[in-house]
Amino acid sequence: MKYKDYYEILGVKRDADTAAIKSAYRKLARKYHPDVNKTKEAEEKFKDINEAYEVLSDKAKRQRYDSLGSNWQGGADYTPPPGFENFSFNFNQGGAQSFDFGGSGFSDFFSSLFGDMMGAGMGGARQTQANFGGFDFTGGASSARQRRTSQAPKQEDLDITKNLNVTAKEIFDGKPISVTFNQMEKCTQCHGGGYCSNCGGTGIVSNSKTVKVKLPKGITEGKKVRLKGEGKTDAYGNKGDLYFIVHFKDSEYDFDGENLVKEVDITPPEAVLGCSKEIETLHGKINIKIPAGVSSGQSLRLKQMGLPKTTGYGDLNAKIKIVVPKNMPKEVIDLYKQIQKLTN
Repeated sequence: MKYKDYYEILGVKRDADTAAIKSAYRKLARKYHPDVNKTKEAEEKFKDINEAYEVLSDKAKRQRYDSLGSNWQGGADYTPPPGFENFSFNFNQGGAQSFDFGGSGFSDFFSSLFGDMMGAGMGGARQTQANFGGFDFTGGASSARQRRTSQAPKQEDLDITKNLNVTAKEIFDGKPISVTFNQMEKCTQCHGGGYCSNCGGTGIVSNSKTVKVKLPKGITEGKKVRLKGEGKTDAYGNKGDLYFIVHFKDSEYDFDGENLVKEVDITPPEAVLGCSKEIETLHGKINIKIPAGVSSGQSLRLKQMGLPKTTGYGDLNAKIKIVVPKNMPKEVIDLYKQIQKLTN
């Protein structure tokens, strides 16, 4: 699921007080209310605004949300801690209305973090029923009770999937890649109620974890690498797996399967007359001969100079890019003018 930046949604700073949050919410709610704005985008925006306000206007929810840290970016992958998955809940007020927030009201991200808190402090005749990761919660106007079932999370609920950006050199070297990430887990010392020195009463903790990822030969874009037993651990000691989806990211090379593309800069005179260029490759430095009359965008194929395959290597395509030097002397510019006259 995707992380939601509630502060960004309301357009407030992370240290905004209650008054600023309420003011921002009212302004946006008036703008995107379905009775005023009939667009589909407004409907989704209105849901996000209400969800953000539900969290930031509530002290306990805001504290739990802030415990995730401030380094998350909107749209980033978020994995809930064990037992916080597959939550659904229903509000029924006086038997007259029923709201299902399992997928149409609050987002999965909201449910994974705050499902266990939605029965608290609702007041009035509102009744709350929820099934949450093996826990049943029932609350009324005057009392609330909790009952834990014996159901353990499913094995797939303990798996974690993350993206892994790798460079051409990391693929070529074949050495294990060290990856560090934060993993959200349920606090083992409390249940999110009252003060806890381990989690601050939020019920969840963020632990830093480092693993070594070995990429197999012939790995391609979008393939998964599995680390068995490195996923989440439930209360019964069951362990899930950690999956990395491999993405090729490199500032020097473009990827074409096991083949690589590398730009080679040359000047206009070198393009006209031809030249020899030394270029850096994954296999070391080599000299390539660029023929006279080459055009920008043409490629020279260098066999077996690309990424490792199951057997052998892919190719390296040296893509020519003609670059005009900056701050050329007047004499050089005059020569180009003469050349232009001769070629017209």
